[in-house]
Parts: sequence; C-alpha cells; structure tokens
Amino acid sequence: MAHALHEKSRVLARIRRIRGQAEALEKAVAQGADYSVMLQQIAAIRGAASGLLTTVLEEQIHAHEVSPVPARHHHLEHRQLIHLLKVCLR
Repeated sequence: MAHALHEKSRVLARIRRIRGQAEALEKAVAQGADYSVMLQQIAAIRGAASGLLTTVLEEQIHAHEVSPVPARHHHLEHRQLIHLLKVCLR
C-alpha cells in the first residue's frame, strides 16, 4: 500500500542536501582534490543518505500505525514492514 509523505518538504530538503554534497564530491574529484577531502565528502553523503532513510522509514512506520486495515490483515502489514526494514538495513 502506497502512502503519501507527510514530511515531503523535509524529505526534499534532505534530497537536495545529498545532491549538493554529490556535486561537491564531483567537483573535488575533477579538480584532483586530496583523498581526505573526497573521503570527508563521501562520509557526509553517507550520513545524509542515512538521515533520509531514517526519515522515510519513520514515515512508513507512522503510516502503518494509523492505517485503517482490518485486524485480520495486521499480520500481513507487519510482515511487509519487517521486509521493508530488512531491505533498507542491509
């Protein structure tokens, strides 16, 4: 079941931050920057991506908490959520 993001502006801000960091990394590579500069930028991108993942997972969990699914289907919703967590946390 698809759910709309309630924190769309927050998610988009994180995506834009990741884009800016990726562009800075591209520029550093193109200019032959020191490895420490590139590694620092890669770590920043990884952190921003982790924050984005956390935000979207949080939205998904909240959507499942308030989902108007009949009680007999809760086990299916829980299995879907567990699968999603396993995929994201690999």
